[in-house]
Amino acid sequence: MRTKHIHNIKNAQLFKNQLLVWAQQFDDVVWLDSNNYSQKYGDYDAVLAVDAFTSIQTDFQDGFEKLKEYQTLVKDWIFGYLTYDLKNDVEALSSNNFDGLEFPDLYFFQPKKLFFLKDNQVEIQYLFAVDDDIESDLNEIRHCQDKGRGNLKNDIKIHLRIHKDAYFEKVSAMLEHIHRGDIYEANFCQEFYADDTEINPLDTYNKLNTISNPPFATFLKCYDKYLLSASPERYLKKEQQTIISQPIKGTAKRSENIKEDEQLKSDLLNNQKERSENIMIVDLVRNDLSKTAIKGSVKVEELCKIYTFDQVHQMISTVTSKIDETVHPVDIVKSTFPMGSMTGAPKISAMKIIEELEETKRGLYSGSIGYFSPEGNFDFNVVIRSILYNQTRKYVSYSVGSAITSKSNPLHEYEECLVKAKAMRTVLEN
Repeated sequence: MRTKHIHNIKNAQLFKNQLLVWAQQFDDVVWLDSNNYSQKYGDYDAVLAVDAFTSIQTDFQDGFEKLKEYQTLVKDWIFGYLTYDLKNDVEALSSNNFDGLEFPDLYFFQPKKLFFLKDNQVEIQYLFAVDDDIESDLNEIRHCQDKGRGNLKNDIKIHLRIHKDAYFEKVSAMLEHIHRGDIYEANFCQEFYADDTEINPLDTYNKLNTISNPPFATFLKCYDKYLLSASPERYLKKEQQTIISQPIKGTAKRSENIKEDEQLKSDLLNNQKERSENIMIVDLVRNDLSKTAIKGSVKVEELCKIYTFDQVHQMISTVTSKIDETVHPVDIVKSTFPMGSMTGAPKISAMKIIEELEETKRGLYSGSIGYFSPEGNFDFNVVIRSILYNQTRKYVSYSVGSAITSKSNPLHEYEECLVKAKAMRTVLEN
């Protein structure tokens, strides 16, 4: 049974900072921050889940079935992640590329302590707690200060898993598949990494979030493994019987010159290659949602709309469907996983070619982090624009990708990857 308390906050930003510092004492932490986009994107300004009461950790084999059993049994808030490699549970696929991070394929936990922030209030939900526990923790939180500023100075040297010439060769190979008709589009990703490196996870996350200020920012700690994410993309949300997907395809850099920035935005809106990429993925998402939708309920609410973030302009579409209340929430996720924006069309063929050409196991990158509520609602992001860290192995990684279509120019795709990588590189090297 959860006890619920609502408290007023004098300074919401200060309280958020203190709450995240306080959370570092726990082995299981999920922090979701909408960075003031909550009116458009979410139910809360931020959510913190800490301290596992129960949990599930598994590899891809029967991963979704195990999650379904766990979610059904617990019938409570659960927070966690799905790695991209759960594709091997959904289809007859494999993941054999190099993995420097070694995250489990699936991880969810039922938190003892939950904080929901909205405006100048925090709703606190504790399992099996008495009032004194909450008051004691609040007092601790209000006295928290971030003492861990700065990276633990190793000079961080970023390496490329795929060098520029090899990247061009691989994109050319993907274009051959497209011209042969094997696929129409595929998301091709490359890893940047640093080994024998130690970072301060909280400080790194704070810097990344300050630079990017995205609507789906995430700090995840799972024992010695961390995700520090500045994701702008929603994968899938369930609100009662409504399902919402918001794929991103199409990226343009920002300019400090207002006139030039507006021109970059306009160019993206009218870029036929970017529009065709986005529309192909919208078709894929419509098809995925139709697997669980009430017949005739799949709708495109927004097509190729330009959204502006601190680092980039993005082309985003919004697709919705209605489901029968008897459909299990985990089945909805399974039937659409992995998300279309990170795979391609046709999806299975694209995933096979991606595995052949990429050099790194994606793991949590291009997977998803989020939660299920006790009522069976859920909200999940797409893990992009993120730094991943295995503290024990001293391995730091970030990956970026772009959609390859028949109109792709390998040099332009490479440059798009560098635009997307800029925030992570800046944070790690400064």
